[in-house]
Amino acid sequence: MIRREGDRIVIAGPVTLENVTGILAEGIAHVRAGASQVDMAEVSELDSSLLAALLALLREARLVNRSLALSNLPAGLQTLANLYGVEELLPVA
Repeated sequence: MIRREGDRIVIAGPVTLENVTGILAEGIAHVRAGASQVDMAEVSELDSSLLAALLALLREARLVNRSLALSNLPAGLQTLANLYGVEELLPVA
């Protein structure tokens, strides 16, 4: 699930291959509408699809000349980013 709170996108619940497509589509719409932060404090389960979705959201933000900060990265996501060598691409707030 994804929801908008002001300029913040909140991702809640599991983010896996089963539901990442919908989360990504909603996230892109929010970025285009001016969201500037993605909060993951409520993510309950994840796989590498969350990392891929975040990279896509960051790319979308650049395309529309916006910055996007990430907050409350789950430990599993940080581990995946380190494993794939992309931790420096994640702008942590």
